[in-house]
Amino acid sequence: MLRPLGNRVIVDISEKEETTKSGIILTDASKEKPVQGRVVAVGPGNVFENGTVTPLDVEVGETVIYSKYAGVEVEHDGKDYLILTDNEILAVIE
Repeated sequence: MLRPLGNRVIVDISEKEETTKSGIILTDASKEKPVQGRVVAVGPGNVFENGTVTPLDVEVGETVIYSKYAGVEVEHDGKDYLILTDNEILAVIE
């Protein structure tokens, strides 16, 4: 498993195959980049010069919305993940 450092969050962006009502399968090239995903790991938080740590506002299991071109995409064990900093996350879907 991936373990984020500092103020980073790992988001699962694996998409399900999409099919239109008429039965056409949409490829990745025809779809827009996703802007939401499920948090699978959270780093310890922001570490300041005096040694204090401020935990992040998101938790594992939450679905988040993030900036369209934010983060770094990585593949691990056949799944696609996005590594984001906490300030790239815009909202939590409740």
